Amino acid sequence: MAASPSSSPAESGPAPSRRRLRTVVTVLWSVAALVLTVNLVAGWEEPSDDGAPPHAPPAVSSATSAASRGPDEPPRPHRSGPSETRAPLPRSRPVRLLIPDISVNAPFTDLAIGRSGQLEPPPPDNINLVGWYAKGVSPGEAGTAIIAGHVDTATSPAVFARLGELKKGDRFHVVRADGRKATFAVDEADSFDKDRFPSERVYGDTPDAQVRLITCAGAYDRKARDYTENLVVFAHLV
Repeated sequence: MAASPSSSPAESGPAPSRRRLRTVVTVLWSVAALVLTVNLVAGWEEPSDDGAPPHAPPAVSSATSAASRGPDEPPRPHRSGPSETRAPLPRSRPVRLLIPDISVNAPFTDLAIGRSGQLEPPPPDNINLVGWYAKGVSPGEAGTAIIAGHVDTATSPAVFARLGELKKGDRFHVVRADGRKATFAVDEADSFDKDRFPSERVYGDTPDAQVRLITCAGAYDRKARDYTENLVVFAHLV
């Protein structure tokens, strides 16, 4: 299992060093992605006391079926034109996620790679909290930023319970520590079987500023105490 990056792009030296660091980060994500996928959004939901499965997320009506293309096929974002793509912002810690269309207004917590080599999830007892991989790209910075949230808990829906309702063109915002508000437009949403998760498509580096919103989806497997799929919303800075 690859270790987490030892420094962020903001901490590196001249431009060539930053490029080399981003290449290393991309390789690390590619190696670690399958394990991270399972532990980023899997296993958070425990069965309720009465043995019933957790609240299921809404159907992803805007998603393209994962079976329609190979798991490692590159992303096919749908954009109106280059005028809607904004130049990346400097690195800055995210403070709050705002998704008006699905009534999300949630603070961020940092996610890190634990001793097991897996990305630690946000605390399971807070239903209105999202996490971001703090050693990776910050939302608005050039590259792919990762934001994860619970779909539910044993007792109630959680912050990303309605994530599947987002569709192409919907916008959301990330309030940053530098006082800027980074606005993102949804390109598409896809639901993937966890054993066929397209690691490169989701975690691969990008030249512009993009974000992936990730949560659990699909049927709930009582034996595994986990959902069978991951829902990923692809978006870019505007």
